[in-house]
Amino acid sequence: MKSLYSSAIFLLSVLVFTSCQDEMTSTYTYRTMMPVYYEMSDIRARVITTEPAKPLDNPGKIYIYEDYLFINEPTKGIHILNNENPANPVNLSFIPIAGNVDLAVNGNILYADNYVDLLAFDISNISNIQLIKRIEDVFTHMYYHQTGEIITFKDTVLTSENPNWGGDGFWLMNSSMSFSANYSAASQSYGTGGSMARFTLSNGHLYAVDESTLRVFDVKTATDPTFVKPIDLGWGIETIFPFQDKLFIGSNVGMHIYDASTPNSPTRMAVYEHVRACDPVVVNEDYAFVTLRNGTACNGVDELHVIDINDLYNPTLKKSYPMLNPHGLGLAGNFLYIAEGAHGLKSFNASDVMNIDQNQLEFLTDQSSVDLIPGPKSLIVIGPDGVCQFDYSNPARLKKLSCIQVTNPTKFY
Repeated sequence: MKSLYSSAIFLLSVLVFTSCQDEMTSTYTYRTMMPVYYEMSDIRARVITTEPAKPLDNPGKIYIYEDYLFINEPTKGIHILNNENPANPVNLSFIPIAGNVDLAVNGNILYADNYVDLLAFDISNISNIQLIKRIEDVFTHMYYHQTGEIITFKDTVLTSENPNWGGDGFWLMNSSMSFSANYSAASQSYGTGGSMARFTLSNGHLYAVDESTLRVFDVKTATDPTFVKPIDLGWGIETIFPFQDKLFIGSNVGMHIYDASTPNSPTRMAVYEHVRACDPVVVNEDYAFVTLRNGTACNGVDELHVIDINDLYNPTLKKSYPMLNPHGLGLAGNFLYIAEGAHGLKSFNASDVMNIDQNQLEFLTDQSSVDLIPGPKSLIVIGPDGVCQFDYSNPARLKKLSCIQVTNPTKFY
C-alpha cells in the first residue's frame, strides 16, 4: 500500500563514483508525493463502466454488503468480490473511479467519491453496474482554486544529489491523513465498513468526513441521494462510526460525539480530548474504544483508550493501555480485535474493561494489519500484503480461511 500505509518512506540507493580528480558525487533515489492538477470537467467526461477483475495492487478500504466484499484501490477504483464462501473469495470485477477513497452501500446502491463529486451506482446486477447519479462539487476541500481545477498527489520516485531531500517535493504522508475509515452499523440494508472509514450510513443519511468537515446527504431514496449541508468540525478529522442515533468522529486530537437523532442536522454533544495521535473509534452501549497511534502524521502515543460514554455529554477516560502501534479495531460482542500494524493482530476479551491487558487471547505476529471488520461470516483483516479472512467462531483461536495477496506488497514505516 504505497500510498496507504507509508509515512515519510524512502528508497535509498547511493551511487558513488570517483572522477580523475577523486571527486565524489552521490545520487539519492527517494519516494514522495508530488502534486498533480486535473480539470474536473475532464474527469466527469470519462465514461465509467465495469471492467473485468484485476489483481489487487494497493488495497485501501474494505466494505462488506451481503455476500460481496468491496475493496477500494485508493484513487483508482473499487474491486468487487463474491465472498459467499470466505475460504474462497472470487474476484468478479473492477469499477474504475478516479480519486476514489471511500464507499458505502445502501440497499443496491453503491456510493463512492470521485474526487470532488459523489457518485451513486446501481449494483442490483453485479455484472452490469450502472452509474445513476452524480452530485457535483460536494467534497470541495480538494479544489485548488475556483476555476474547476483540483489538486491531488501522485506517488513518485525521484532522484536528487541533495542528501537533505530538499526541493519543492512533498513527503509521502501517513495515510491516516488522507485515507483513513469506518465500522458502520449493519442495520437496515446498509453494508459494513472498517473502523477507519470516512463514509457511513445511518437513519436514511450518508455522512462523510474529510479533514475538517462533516457532509450530510439524504439517502432515504437510495437511488436519489441529495446533498443537505456541510458541518464544520475543526481540523484533524479522521474517521466516523455510527452507533444508534449518535455519530462518533475520531480526530487526531480527540473524539467528537454528535447527536444525529435529527438526521439531516447532527449537533455536537461533547468532545473527548487526548494527546495528538491518529484515532479510529468503535463503540458499544457503555464504552468507546479508541486507538491512539504514534506516526509521522500523528506524533502521539501508542495506546488503547477505554472511554465511559454513559453520559454522552461528559465522556470520561476509564482506562488506557499501552500498545505497540495500533491502527484499526473492531468489536464483536465482548471481544475486541486490534490491528497492530507491522506487529500483527491482537484479540482480547474486553468484558472487563479494567483488565483488558490481562485478557489477551491471541497475538498473531505474522499478520501485519491495518484495519478489520468482524463480519457475519468471517473476521476480515486488511494489511500491506493483502486481505485475509479468519473463522472467529472461537475468539481465542482464530483460524485463517483465505488470503488475497497483493501484486505490490509494501512495508510499514
